[in-house]
Amino acid sequence: MKSRINDATVDPKGVLIALVIIGLWFSSLIFLLNYQISWLDPLVYFGVLIQMHLYTGLFITAHDSMHGLVSSHKKLNKAIGWFTALLFSYNFYSRLFPKHHEHHRFVATDQDPDYHDSDNFFAWYFSFIKQYVTIWQILLMAVTFNILKLYLPTENLIVFWMLPAVLATFQLFYFGTYLPHKGENDNKHHSTTQSKNHFWAFLTCYFFGYHYEHHDSPGTPWWRLWRIKEAQTIEKG
Repeated sequence: MKSRINDATVDPKGVLIALVIIGLWFSSLIFLLNYQISWLDPLVYFGVLIQMHLYTGLFITAHDSMHGLVSSHKKLNKAIGWFTALLFSYNFYSRLFPKHHEHHRFVATDQDPDYHDSDNFFAWYFSFIKQYVTIWQILLMAVTFNILKLYLPTENLIVFWMLPAVLATFQLFYFGTYLPHKGENDNKHHSTTQSKNHFWAFLTCYFFGYHYEHHDSPGTPWWRLWRIKEAQTIEKG
């Protein structure tokens, strides 16, 4: 399934923004994996939250790649999508791509792989996770963990590499799937949206709480969704 985005509409800053997120994730991880952990140190907990947010940024970058929005150069766009997906606990872009486009085509129906016919958070979360987690991911994570622990403190690997990835799945699911699609939404995208607060929208899920806006304008990269929100707010006002 090919993106419908015209190459001319892809902002060249997309690659730079993707590289910044990747660079911050690597830099933060390297620093934290060598950080002396003390459970009385507030920076340990702040570090977990920072890594969680950067993991979410990796996935959002892979997501934008699925819409052809990272680069107008198709091979580079796909390469960045593959790379960022792999950095997030060995997700496979080739598996994510068709499922995400099925979500857009069949949103909030039985054919939507992200949807669950229940508003129960945990039932929906586990249904969501089963769609995307594979045995190969678990095996690759296990192998990588056992190699890295030969050189790095096991505690740091668990706290700053593994735990933030798990927490990021909750962040992505809660703000990017559960809140926008739970309940009955009769609009054309079967989606709700966060109230306009750009700082909170970025902090929670890189503006993907503006979820109706994303479905209404899938050709808009994450870092411009706030503009769609502004425009729609003005129209309604």
